[in-house]
Amino acid sequence: MKTYEGRPAAEAGVGKDPVNEPMIRHWCEAMGDENPAYAGPDAVAPPTMLQAWTMGGLNGHKGDAGRSAAYDALFGLLDGAGFTSVVATDCEQEYLRPLRPGDVITFDAVIESVSAQKTTKLGTGHFVTTRMDVQANGEPAGTHRFRILKYAPAHSKPRAEPHSKPRGKQPPARPRPVINRDNSGFWAGVERQQLLVQRCTDCAALRFPWLPGCNGCGSPRWDTVEASGEGTVYSYVVMHHPPFPAFNPPYAVGLVELAEGVRMISNVVGVPADEVRIGMPVRVEFRQVEKDLVLPVFRAVPGSAD
Repeated sequence: MKTYEGRPAAEAGVGKDPVNEPMIRHWCEAMGDENPAYAGPDAVAPPTMLQAWTMGGLNGHKGDAGRSAAYDALFGLLDGAGFTSVVATDCEQEYLRPLRPGDVITFDAVIESVSAQKTTKLGTGHFVTTRMDVQANGEPAGTHRFRILKYAPAHSKPRAEPHSKPRGKQPPARPRPVINRDNSGFWAGVERQQLLVQRCTDCAALRFPWLPGCNGCGSPRWDTVEASGEGTVYSYVVMHHPPFPAFNPPYAVGLVELAEGVRMISNVVGVPADEVRIGMPVRVEFRQVEKDLVLPVFRAVPGSAD
């Protein structure tokens, strides 16, 4: 499979639409990004939208224009070897110039690497990395690397019957949050049962999640304010699949808009998952889920599901 490295994955691809203000607006609304650079007569597109302009949507690109025979052959070979499942693992982007409304997007892609056979918790397969070079009006605009795992699913072990479950067996541990120098203050606040939000000391903008600098004015100076904990469900999903040992589906994961205006993601509790609704008022609750782990969740205000 190494022979496919360096071969084209897509050639002469053309974005379905030029860069345009409606798509920028919808993206910013979904992300909660109010940066003034993305609106008005001199607007630019958020850099992280780079891939959005190359995507074919539900119907794909007309006639699969741009996809190469080498790409199809590689994936046919992987499917034939039993690696029929796919999961995206990560991506990297490099930005070379801002994209502005009216820019026509074209792109070429190359199969950058195919790994040796690897065994993961999902199963055994190969990591395939493609690099897409994006042009705007014929000028280099950015690079997008996308890595997937093409794998054969590992056979799942049958679940033990309840009566055969060993006595005293501890439930699986919950995954731990990744704590680093940028967000350690937030988790220290959670330990004290405080919901802390960063505030830029230059422009007073609140921000969440925690970041090393203000995404409004760029200032690295900040302090914190304690949120009231009151909020509403801005959006949500109910998780049924895939199952994780430390969680009991179905459960609701909500994007909660705090009274202070920022949004954060956590579980919505206090009502059955199928009764969570957009606009439902919620209140933060600090839950001791394990001896050494406290997590903020949001409990539905009594009567809000009626």
